[in-house]
Amino acid sequence: MRMFLAVLLLALSGLSQAAIKTQEIPYQTADGTKMIGYYAYDDAIKGPRPGVVVVHEFWGLNDYAKRRARDLAGLGYSALAIDMYGDGKNTEHPKDAMAFMQAVLKDSAVASARFQAGLDLLKKQPQTDPNKMAAIGYCFGGGVVLNAARQGVPLAGVVSFHGALATNTPATPGSVKAKILVEHGARDSMITPENVAAFKAEMDKAGADYTFVSLDGAKHGFSNPDADRLSHGDHGGPDIGYNKPADEKSWADMQAFFKKIFS
Repeated sequence: MRMFLAVLLLALSGLSQAAIKTQEIPYQTADGTKMIGYYAYDDAIKGPRPGVVVVHEFWGLNDYAKRRARDLAGLGYSALAIDMYGDGKNTEHPKDAMAFMQAVLKDSAVASARFQAGLDLLKKQPQTDPNKMAAIGYCFGGGVVLNAARQGVPLAGVVSFHGALATNTPATPGSVKAKILVEHGARDSMITPENVAAFKAEMDKAGADYTFVSLDGAKHGFSNPDADRLSHGDHGGPDIGYNKPADEKSWADMQAFFKKIFS
C-alpha cells in the first residue's frame, strides 16, 4: 500500500509540473527589422504538433494576443504570437495604433515579409510539425492572415476573427491553397455589407474553400474582453465591443475547423 501511494504521488507530481511554457523569442525580418515573438506550448505533450501563428489586432503585440497563444497551447498546438510592428510595441491609443498599422500596410511586401518571418520562426521550434501549419488573426491580424491565404502561403488553414476583408492584393483563380474560416460580427460598423459581398465574390471567383460565419449582435472586436474598455476614453475610441456568446462560438468554430484540417 505504501509503495502504491508513493507511485501515485510521483505521478501526480509529474502532472502538476506539466504546464504551458512561454518565452519571448527575438527574431528579425529579411530587411533587418527587429521583432519579438511570444511562444507558447504544453510541455506535457511529447513530440511535434501542429503550429499556429497568432497575428495581433491593430493595438500591437499586447497581452490579449499573448493570451490567445497560451489558449492555443492549452489545446495542444505550438503557438506563436508574432510581432508585425517591431520591438513588440503596442498601444491602447487608437491614433497610435492606426499609425502603426498604416506604416505596415502601406507596402504589402513589408506586411507579407513580416508574416513570413514569424511563420518561419514557428516552424523552427522543436515542438512544431512544420508540415501542419495554420494562422489566426484578429482585426488587423485577420486581414493579415487572409492576405497570406490570398498569396498562396502554404498553410492548412487560416481563421479571421473580426478581421479586415478588403485588400489591395485580391486572390486569383487557384491562388488560395489554405482553407479559410471567417468569423464576422453582424453589427461590425467597420466592415460594410459591400466589403462582405466583395469578399465572398472574390473567394468564389478564386475557387477558395471558405466558410463565412456572421455572428448576430456582435460588433468589431467581439472576441476581446478589453474591447469595451478600449472603446471609451478621451481619445474617442473605435466602435468595438466584447460579446461573450460570439467569442465562445467563434472559438468553438475554430477548434472544429482545426480538427478538420489537421485530421
